Amino acid sequence: MSKLQEIQRWTAENHADFAYISNPKTIQYLTSFYSDPIERVLALIVFPDQDPFIFAPALEVEAIKDTGFKYPVYGYLDHENPWKMIKTDVQKRVANPQNVALEKNQLTVDRLEFLREIFPKATFNLDITDFVTQLRLIKSDEEIKELEIAGKWADFAFEKGFAAVKAGVSEGQVAAELQYALMQKGIMEMSFATLIQAGAHAAEPHGATNATKIENNELVLFDLGTVWNGYISDASRTVAIGKPTEKQLDIYKVCLEAQLTAQAAAKPGITAASLDKIARDIISKAGYGEYFIHRLGHGMGMSEHEFPSIMEGNDMILKPGMCFSIEPGIYIPNVAGVRIEDCVHITENGCLPFTHTSKELTYVG
Repeated sequence: MSKLQEIQRWTAENHADFAYISNPKTIQYLTSFYSDPIERVLALIVFPDQDPFIFAPALEVEAIKDTGFKYPVYGYLDHENPWKMIKTDVQKRVANPQNVALEKNQLTVDRLEFLREIFPKATFNLDITDFVTQLRLIKSDEEIKELEIAGKWADFAFEKGFAAVKAGVSEGQVAAELQYALMQKGIMEMSFATLIQAGAHAAEPHGATNATKIENNELVLFDLGTVWNGYISDASRTVAIGKPTEKQLDIYKVCLEAQLTAQAAAKPGITAASLDKIARDIISKAGYGEYFIHRLGHGMGMSEHEFPSIMEGNDMILKPGMCFSIEPGIYIPNVAGVRIEDCVHITENGCLPFTHTSKELTYVG
């Protein structure tokens, strides 16, 4: 059964007249077409017993057809009212919709109000979000292959980025070097904004690459990923330039032990919470527990944050095909920040990473 057929089956079982799919990533997952419509309207309309259609800005219609989408595609011009047109296209199939399913975690209030206006007799209580999330949770063999290729390009990016690290060079320059090297190879899109953080700046786990100059005798944190056929990679490494302090080296040693131990423990049957605890206990025992301030990992696939969430309180049992990050971090203000991360997929008896850059402390510059 195809992914779209799964959505059709869900609409039938839940007595929905149609599902209004509006998350661009969900549309990509179901159709292979991706575009961020910004302020324009992009929607995949799925019926329980009729062919789906995509409603899109006119400038996207040919690109959608080029993906091989075999169902109708309707476009609208900027001066046209998209909601009236959606109403017409839906009513060709369902004259008076009564029950409409939505992705409630993505649909904005104003767009819900537009839908209510064009279908005043319909209810919009059905939420298809959880079903889509579960559908994306277990990756197919084909998806794993795409993720592996994205991981190889992340390894390439680390190689080029490490070579660019020198005292006096800015974080932004290093990010530019590795991204330029990727673009020369035809890799045009990163999973997220490349993160290079040097010295004490790395103690901000959600900081941003900036003009900070890399100095000798410190640690430099890399967090990056590439996109391949819609699937992403995500990995972190921390490297040394010069001679870091004993404290910084100890932080690295503890973080590495936590990452390697958790990755070795990831297998079918263990819970997400248990895996988080394995890494957290190592860091806490070493006296750094208060500085590990985020979950151990997050799911990934077409998006950098999917399910499962590897954290305390999540008793989800890990199963083959689940893909997620294992990324313990220790962030001590004014001292250093260390994060070491691989994304992995659960196999029949363990896990395999998508990235293979060495996690032993690498000296650069």
